[in-house]
Amino acid sequence: MAEVKLTIDGISVNAHEGALVIDAARSAGIHIPHYCYHPALGNPGVCRLCLVEVEGAPKLQVACRLPVKDGMVVKTRSEAAKKAQAFSVELHLVDHPLDCPVCDQAGECLLQDYYQRHALHSSSVREDKLHKPKRVELGPNVMLDAERCILCTRCVRFLDEITGTRELGVFQRGEEGEIALTPGKRLDNPYAGNVVDLCPVGALTERDFRFQVRVWYLKSTPTLCTGCARGCSILLQTNPERRWHAGGRRAVRIKPRVNSSVNGWWICDEGRASWKAVDAPSRLKTPSWLKSGKAGAMAWEDAEKLLAAELAELCRVRGPEGLAVVLSGTLSNEDLYAAKKLFVERLRAGRLLVKPGPDQLGEEDGLLRRQARVPNLRGAQALGFGAALKECSWDSLLEDVLSGKVWGLWAVGRDPLAVWGEKGPAALSKLELTVHQAVHASAFTQAARWVLPSASWAEQDATFTNFQGRVQRARKALEPLGASRPDWRIFGGILRSLGGAWPHESPEPVFAELSLKEPAFAGLGFELPPEGASL
Repeated sequence: MAEVKLTIDGISVNAHEGALVIDAARSAGIHIPHYCYHPALGNPGVCRLCLVEVEGAPKLQVACRLPVKDGMVVKTRSEAAKKAQAFSVELHLVDHPLDCPVCDQAGECLLQDYYQRHALHSSSVREDKLHKPKRVELGPNVMLDAERCILCTRCVRFLDEITGTRELGVFQRGEEGEIALTPGKRLDNPYAGNVVDLCPVGALTERDFRFQVRVWYLKSTPTLCTGCARGCSILLQTNPERRWHAGGRRAVRIKPRVNSSVNGWWICDEGRASWKAVDAPSRLKTPSWLKSGKAGAMAWEDAEKLLAAELAELCRVRGPEGLAVVLSGTLSNEDLYAAKKLFVERLRAGRLLVKPGPDQLGEEDGLLRRQARVPNLRGAQALGFGAALKECSWDSLLEDVLSGKVWGLWAVGRDPLAVWGEKGPAALSKLELTVHQAVHASAFTQAARWVLPSASWAEQDATFTNFQGRVQRARKALEPLGASRPDWRIFGGILRSLGGAWPHESPEPVFAELSLKEPAFAGLGFELPPEGASL
């Protein structure tokens, strides 16, 4: 595509032919105020906030609908442009309520920001503000305050252009105009939460986040959603210091992070709500083992030594082919590499299972969601699980347990009882060794001889490989809860107790060794670009 050269506020800018002035300005570090414009949506040009002066034009132009031209000279901060922008802000404030002290958008509100940057006027309006409904339930997750709405139509366009579900529309006209539900519909599609991200002024809010904590107290960590095989880029927002806010929860909100190679601007509502599991009451916090019918907590050092000794003795007496290991696609590349070192190279376990069961499959659509509700099946395949390494199935594993061919079952992030159903208890009664290594307690936790607590996805630095073969970096936002640990560290501790070599104390050298020894990851480093890197 041909390039054109234009001048914006005295700066020479190169842009592709057909690009919009507002985008060309942004590429040069010049911010033109706007409400209705969004890079991923069609541009109606209704807010009139992005008015700029163009040499040779008879009047101010709307930057979000104006294509660049070679030799164009644009002034975004001329006196005429500044006056028009300030007047536009004032018009948007005519009926806008003074809700800032109680509004969840305060601190990240474009109306607040633009008033400070472009207006700072005393109101010339003396009449009462127009009042509209302030607490409208649009769906299970989204609330509408119609008084705050400035009719930018971002939400309407998202539901029209992206999801195609069209739950919202603009009804009435003039000062009576407002966003409302399309008759007979509710805002309950799998991507409904994105309208909250799009809203620039706090008219649309998340029900889970309303009145929980001020945004300026939040710490944002760029990381990954681990809810399915896509691996969307997200910002995990946490409140680790002020435990009197948000009901004492550390994780409080997830926002999408732009990644044009993976998820664009959006995330699904399942991924958006995944912060809730981080501090759930079901979290496992301490290693324990079952002795004489009673569960006893212990330190990691003791657990590693005792479990390693029991494993070594059973493998010597019964043979390693009777050990079955069930791994989850939720494990990171580092976790899976450490598991390979322990179970394949050291213990030579006879049965491995990584493929997702019915409990890890969900609905897939054409936008983002993948059927496999685990983030790293592609990483497991790249490390040889399921192909180069012999893998069993859930049915064959159950049959082998019931027939006595399997004496030990080590399940990581999985619950065999949830898959086997009514046959599960009978199968577990046949086993001499059961280990449950997981983030959350389940039915299998109660039956297992050993329980090893794993750190959650929010509590560790790691890499994951999505269904596209894109390796992406997840970053630690919180400290592990209780004594929980990353899975690679648990595997490494057992491996050391068995006499194996495992010198790693952080994930970076684990990935460095992985990239040296695993051909699929050759040449990759732990510090990856924001959009990830392809295998």
